[in-house]
Amino acid sequence: MPRSGGVEVGTDERSLRRFLHGLPGVDQVGLERRSATLATRSIKQASKRQAIDLAISMIDLTTLEGADTRGKVAALCAQARRPDPEYPDVPPVAAVCVYPDLAGFAVQRLAGSGVKVAAVATAFPSGRSSREVKLADTRLAVEAGATEIDMVIDRGAFLTGRYAEVYEEIVAVKEACGSAHLKVILETGELAGYDDVRRASWLALLAGGDVIKTSTGKISPAATLPVVQVMLQAVRDWHRLTGEYRGVKAAGGIRAAKDAIRHLVAVNEVAGPAWLTPDLFRFGASSLLNDLLRQRRFQLTGHYVGADHIGSA
Repeated sequence: MPRSGGVEVGTDERSLRRFLHGLPGVDQVGLERRSATLATRSIKQASKRQAIDLAISMIDLTTLEGADTRGKVAALCAQARRPDPEYPDVPPVAAVCVYPDLAGFAVQRLAGSGVKVAAVATAFPSGRSSREVKLADTRLAVEAGATEIDMVIDRGAFLTGRYAEVYEEIVAVKEACGSAHLKVILETGELAGYDDVRRASWLALLAGGDVIKTSTGKISPAATLPVVQVMLQAVRDWHRLTGEYRGVKAAGGIRAAKDAIRHLVAVNEVAGPAWLTPDLFRFGASSLLNDLLRQRRFQLTGHYVGADHIGSA
C-alpha cells in the first residue's frame, strides 16, 4: 500500500475508488468565481518585470510536431539559453521539451547551460499503446539524456474507473525514469469535470508523479485557470499531509504575458509562495516566450517591437 506522510491508500481497485471518490467535491461556482477574480487582479508596475522574468524562467519551451527537425530543435535550444540576445540579463528558460528521438540532440545543444531537457513519452499524445511500448518509449528518452519525462495517463482507463490500472502504469513509468523527474499529463480537456481533475491529480500524486500537468497541448480546453487551481489545491494539500513538495505544469493555451501573470497570482494565492519557482511550477509553451519578451522590452523602453524582431521559437 502506498504510504507517504499522512497518506495511506491501498492499491487495489476498491481502495483507490473509495479514496478518490471520498475526496471533497469541487465547488464549481466558487471555483469559477475565484478564477474570475484572479483574472482581474493586477500587480504593481514595479513588480511586473520581476513577474515576467519569473515566468520566463518557468517555461518548458516546446516543439512537438511530426515535422520537427534537428534544425528547429537547435534554434529552440539557442533561444532557451539566451531568450533575448540583446538583453543578456533575461534568464534562460527552465527546459526544452521534445520527442524522445530528439532528446539526445537537445542534450548536446544545451550542455553547460543549466537548461533541462524534457521528453514526452508513453505514446504521446494519445497514450494508446501497450505498457511495454510505453516503458520502452520512456527508457529511450532517459538513455538519450532527458532529465524530465512528460507521460500521458490512459484516459480511457481513468474514465471507465480502472484506477488501479492507471496507478500501476504511472508507478511503472516512474521506475523506468530512474533519476529523471516525472510529469504526469492528465489531459484535463478530456476529463468529465473538476471532480475528475481532482481525482486524477491525487491518483498521479499517490503513484509518485513529481509534477501534475494539465494537457498535451493537443486538446482544447487545456490549461484553464479553474483547472490549474484544482491542481494547485491538490499539491498544496499533499504537502500539508506529507511534507513533500510536488509541482504543477500548466500547458496548452497560455500564449500571452497577462495570462502567465494571472497564473502566477493563482500559484501564490492557492498553493503559496513556495511554489513560485521553476522547480514547482512550469508553463508548457511555444509562443508564450515571445510575448513575455515583448512585454519585458516595453517595460524597459516604453515601446513595443514585433515578435519577429525578437525571434520566434
